[in-house]
Amino acid sequence: MYIKNLSLVNFKNFEEADLKFSANLNCFIGNNGAGKTNLMDAIFYLSFCKSFISSIDGLNIMHDQDFFVIHGRYHRLENEENIYCGLKRGQKKHFKRNKKEYKKLSEHIGLLPLIIVTPSDMNLILGGSDERRRFLDSIISQYDQVYLDNLIRYNRALLQRNKLLKQFAADRFYSEESLEVWSDQMVHYGKLIHEKRVEYLQKLQPIFQHYYELISSGKERIEMVHESKLYDHDFAELLKESIPKDRLLQYTSVGIHKDDILFNLGDYPIKKIGSQGQKKTYLVALKLAQFDFIKDLSGMTPILLLDDIFDKLDKYRVEQIVKLVADDHFGQIFITDTNREHLDQMIEEIEADFKIFQVNDGTVNEVTK
Repeated sequence: MYIKNLSLVNFKNFEEADLKFSANLNCFIGNNGAGKTNLMDAIFYLSFCKSFISSIDGLNIMHDQDFFVIHGRYHRLENEENIYCGLKRGQKKHFKRNKKEYKKLSEHIGLLPLIIVTPSDMNLILGGSDERRRFLDSIISQYDQVYLDNLIRYNRALLQRNKLLKQFAADRFYSEESLEVWSDQMVHYGKLIHEKRVEYLQKLQPIFQHYYELISSGKERIEMVHESKLYDHDFAELLKESIPKDRLLQYTSVGIHKDDILFNLGDYPIKKIGSQGQKKTYLVALKLAQFDFIKDLSGMTPILLLDDIFDKLDKYRVEQIVKLVADDHFGQIFITDTNREHLDQMIEEIEADFKIFQVNDGTVNEVTK
């Protein structure tokens, strides 16, 4: 699977752009702030119905304009897919597949599998548990629609339970039966979500270790540890026992929405002991493992976006990553960089077709080979 064409109107700093891509390697070069990452974000948008940079859709509209449009043509399972996203300020976002609008955006997730590696991924290591849960949920949701539906239902029940706890405090009233309605739903969907998370992480760990060893020459041991109270406790009992605390706090203090994933280097958190290069290697290996996992399950080769991937890495690790992505195991790849040194190195390694695009302050032009 790959994207053939991308058209933009008033998307971020691009007033208009119409690009035709290689099915293999595509490179965006230009200075910082020129718009390279915005092009990556547009491709990401067409897979996930949202930006990976800004959660507020309206912020993606070009300044002083009233709307944006993103349109992509894809080759997918021997068919052509036309994906359209349009947004006018203050109005509902429109997302269409082959001119037919989706009733629910969640129906689109997984159609166009995509993996992105970006500097903001460092938040997975340095940020809070919510960052790591979102990462985990986004991976599983790409290949498991039931998981995504269960997650939506769980979050809805959690929201209603929290509203009820606040209402109890405001009205100085309490009804255990009313609370049980939402607790029961959280238990039902929470157990299903927990099972899938456990299954996924068990399968991902050896692939993750494999990629890390390739990039770091096997000098370091890594692991992911899933932290969840559901390993040792019954979820229904946890919710019941937490009622006094939850009423005091006015929110639900236990559940799968409190899970975390510990990223360790050896026996210690990489957050505390890892160098910048080790952390970057950790993230790249994690994303490449995610790539393999989704490729195997979906039967399609995901699009791979590598945004500013070479920063903070020593020469050896850069060379190892270049060798990895140059392999025909990967399909269509998009890379951004501020200079051509790394890109030329990759082009020398890769035997497939490639295109280079120069990005300058909201304009983009293909560079003649």
